[in-house]
This record gives sequence, C-alpha cells and structure tokens, in this order.
Amino acid sequence: MPDSSPILRADRLVKRFDSFTALDGLSFEVAPGESLGLLGVNGAGKTTAMNLLLGLTTPTSGTVEVFGMEFWEHRTEILRRINFSSAYTNLPSNLLVWQNLLVFARLYRVPQPKQRIDELLELLDITHLRKSVTGRLSAGESTRVNLAKALLNQPRLLLLDEPTASLDPDIADRVRKLLRKLQAETGISILYTSHWLG
Repeated sequence: MPDSSPILRADRLVKRFDSFTALDGLSFEVAPGESLGLLGVNGAGKTTAMNLLLGLTTPTSGTVEVFGMEFWEHRTEILRRINFSSAYTNLPSNLLVWQNLLVFARLYRVPQPKQRIDELLELLDITHLRKSVTGRLSAGESTRVNLAKALLNQPRLLLLDEPTASLDPDIADRVRKLLRKLQAETGISILYTSHWLG
C-alpha cells in the first residue's frame, strides 16, 4: 500500500519582522502527487512562506516537516530532494544558459548533467536559448530557464513562487500543461503561489 503521509507539513507558521507580522499561524499539508496553491494578493506573505520552506529565513514559531523529517534538523538531506523556481529570483546574469544549468546540475550532483540539460531545454522549448547570455533573456525566457533549473534533480517536491507571473498567456498555459503532464508521469508534489484568483 502506497505511503499517504504528507510530503510537506507546515504547522502554525508565524514570521514577524520587528513589529510587522508577515505570517500568522499558517498551516497546511501537501500529499504525495498533489498540487497545492497558496493564493493571495501581493504582500499577503506567500513569498515569506516559500522562504521559510526553503530555509532562507527562520520562522518566529511553528514547524515544518518534509518527507516526515523536521526541516531544520535534516535541512541538507531535504534540500537535495526538492527544488524551486521563482519569478523573482535571477540566475547569474553573465553566464550562458547552459553554463548556469551545468553549475546547478553539479551542485545537485545530477548524473549525466549535459544529457539532463538537453532533455529539459527540449521539454521547455528553449533549446534555442542554450548559448544565450542569461542576463539578456526576456522575462518569459528567464522564467522557463529557472523552471529548467528547478527540474534538474528530478525533485520529489517542487516549490514554485508565481511560476507564470512573467509569461504571456499562451506560454503560461503551456507551462501549466507541462507541469500537469510532469506530475501525472512522475508523481511529483507541487506547492505554488499565485496572486491570480480568477
């Protein structure tokens, strides 16, 4: 019988910056193979939540478990098995796209990294950007390269912060369909944020 324990569990997360409360008791679970969205207007605390889940900042209170392990106690092991993409995070701008992806592939110890990079460039329809300078990409191109980075290590949990924020509607739709297809094929769990409530 497959394990139905949550891939990710956040329990009563609070984050305060001096007198400002960015998160106030956020709790949720992500099941294996599930997509869960954190929806809210800009400034609602979605990116703060993502930063907590990635260990980029520490919660004022509350706990996070990933793969049944307490996050801070097993941070390195957990981070090897997850990945993220954000519309608000840029890759090093002076490297070519393939160079950026190769650096991250080595950081994640991806086997046969060049082959994996080629697969993802084709999957995301950005093979033509392979030798482009990353800092000269359009917002939509940069978003897709970031997504390729996020899929390098075949993560079990994918964190997406506003993944289609900078994309034209047709490309955004293609990215959403691609993620649904990937999820159906691999069983990956996805947590995403969006300010789009329609």
